[in-house]
Amino acid sequence: MAPFFLRHDDAVWAAHPGLRAVAVVVDDVLGLGDTTARQEALRPGVDARVAERAESEMSEIAAWRDAFAKMGLKPTQYRCASEALLRRYRKHGGMPARHPLVDYLNFVSMRFAIPVAALDVDRIAGGLAIRPAHGTEKYETFQGTAEHPAPGEIVYVDEDGHAHSRRWAFRQSARSVVTDRTDRVLVVAEALHDTASEDLGALARELADGLGVHCGQSMRIAPDARRFDFGFDFDGVRS
Repeated sequence: MAPFFLRHDDAVWAAHPGLRAVAVVVDDVLGLGDTTARQEALRPGVDARVAERAESEMSEIAAWRDAFAKMGLKPTQYRCASEALLRRYRKHGGMPARHPLVDYLNFVSMRFAIPVAALDVDRIAGGLAIRPAHGTEKYETFQGTAEHPAPGEIVYVDEDGHAHSRRWAFRQSARSVVTDRTDRVLVVAEALHDTASEDLGALARELADGLGVHCGQSMRIAPDARRFDFGFDFDGVRS
């Protein structure tokens, strides 16, 4: 069997040479337990970030807005995940509880203003290529319908042609959303701003500290390390 993989397509690197990313596997998610204390430890940093400046003035967010504009998207209509979270937090002063891991990762995303994707590994066929869409990929919405990403739109795509995101870091798919049945998660944090490498290093350290023994294999993704082959094989998609 082939190893599970994550890779960014050469076309993505050509269009966005400043891209840097971190990929982490979270194991035994069912045994993770409560993460409220860790979320609260991150809250002062989130509050300080929100108080300091508007999302549009944050270098991390501005870089994603530029990337979305390069894809032909209106940055105020389609916002990267971290910007959307920060705007919601600013408006409501908190976040609704969904899942212990997802709730923690949302705070990590807001603390660093970096989009953080969390995907159920057992719902992904073979691995993920982050690449421009062909237009034939199938994306499952949270309303139970299917869409086909526009050709050229950057998406996360598995070996069976399922798109696990729309518009790169805008929205994930219902197909691989983390649920109460999920036991292994792929976490991907991507950044495009000038200090992306340093900030992703700090983000990775937070994940290691916050998740402890649940934090498994990890990789820093850069132009000289574009593909990550994980230490486990793809053995079929969980129904």
